[in-house]
Formats: sequence, C-alpha cells, structure tokens
Amino acid sequence: VQLVESGGGLVQAGGSLRVSCAASGRTFSFNMYAMGWFRQAPGKEREFVASISRNGRSTFYPDSVKGRFTISRDTAKNTLHLQMNSLKPDDTGVYYCAATMVTFSSDFTPTREADFGSWGQGTQVTVSS
Repeated sequence: VQLVESGGGLVQAGGSLRVSCAASGRTFSFNMYAMGWFRQAPGKEREFVASISRNGRSTFYPDSVKGRFTISRDTAKNTLHLQMNSLKPDDTGVYYCAATMVTFSSDFTPTREADFGSWGQGTQVTVSS
C-alpha cells in the first residue's frame, strides 16, 4: 500500500485547512482498509488524531480535536481527507496518513500506532498565532 499526503501548509490560528491522502497499490482494495491520521510535533511523540472505519460509517477522535476535525473517505477516488477547522498553534506538526486492512469488522476504528501497517511520508501543517 502506498499512501501520499498532500494539502499541508501555513495557516493562522482560527483558520481551516484540509489535508488529503491518496492510497494505491497493486492489489489494494480501499474498502478493506480502516484509515487514520496521526501527527507529530517537534520534540514530541506521534499522536492519534482521527480514524475512520473501512465502511466509512464510524469515526473516532481524541478530545483534543473532537468538534474541530472531520475525517472522511472518498471510495471512488481512494482518498482520505482530514478537514481541520478552528486551528490552534498546538495543532502544528507533521500529519501522517495510515492504513490497516480489517477483516473482522467493517465498523472498527483503530486508534493505536501499532494497529496500522502502512504509513505515508507526512505533510507539514503549521498554525501561527
């Protein structure tokens, strides 16, 4: 599985930004994969931001972004999105897309790094105060 993020950039606090992740692979079937977003700020560990089940019906967010971020998936384009609103300087970091094949539940929303087997290279998001 290849994951390529895009859409990062510089935005002022209170602004919005959408990052995307294009997924592909020789035998890749997008609807068999749960997807997620993580981020890593300088000097900090990578942290979970959002995940979506393989059927798109279930999503999960930590309290730090709940109500401000929305994860979605476009099955026709094999693309994952993260819409980020009301951005804060603490949202600054490299945002990584992640994927994991799920066979036991179409509603499973993984949240741990260890749950994911494929990762993108990341896209930088910087929120200025």
